[in-house]
Amino acid sequence: MLLIMPRSLKLSGILSFLILGLVMGPAGAFAEKAKKKPHPALTPVTDVDGLPRVLLIGDSISMGYTVAVQEMMKGKANVHRPLTNCGPTTNGLAKLSDWLETGGSGKTWDLIHFNWGLHDLKYMGPNKENLSDPNAETSKPQVSQEDYRKNLTALVSQLKETGATLIWRNTTPVPEGARGRVVGDSAIYNAIAAEVMDKADVEIHDLYTFAKERADEIQKKADVHYTPEGSRVLAADVVRVIEASLAE
Repeated sequence: MLLIMPRSLKLSGILSFLILGLVMGPAGAFAEKAKKKPHPALTPVTDVDGLPRVLLIGDSISMGYTVAVQEMMKGKANVHRPLTNCGPTTNGLAKLSDWLETGGSGKTWDLIHFNWGLHDLKYMGPNKENLSDPNAETSKPQVSQEDYRKNLTALVSQLKETGATLIWRNTTPVPEGARGRVVGDSAIYNAIAAEVMDKADVEIHDLYTFAKERADEIQKKADVHYTPEGSRVLAADVVRVIEASLAE
């Protein structure tokens, strides 16, 4: 049956459509812009009773391998991560207490696999411009080497208070052409971290060497990040280290 609308309603509907188009743009006149989906690594995990609890702390590199680690350890461990990119050590100092409550307040961790580094060594401009040119006189690392040592020492001290087994995952390489970072700085910051971990008797997972040896196959060109398959390769090595520790 054909529904005939009064002329006034037709005009009203057309006017509303035109106004919507002006306010929201051409696409918005037909449908609201879909909300950006959260990164799959930032999905809360519900614990399975009886399994050890594992916390992954790190930046976008760890976000890249989180889901694969969770899949590979399904039925073996409850693998959580803070629902954010953990960024530099300065962010860790401000938020670690909250991150340790991931998955439920008052619960304990069996193992914490953690890293800070790529966001510490990246260069910032004088007005906090992200990933600025390292060669510019006004650019400097977001966290100096001296402060990195101090911050990491404080973070490790706080992590040790949890009673969990701690595994430091060192910082992956900066490739040639990567914006806002300097090739070789990962090794410099890793050397500082190694001294902190040795002093605190914390195990070191050398993902730096593992990734560097496979960079041509797994890492994006001129980018600190990894391909999806590359992240799965990293995940497998993370799982290897975690499973060996949990089995002890």
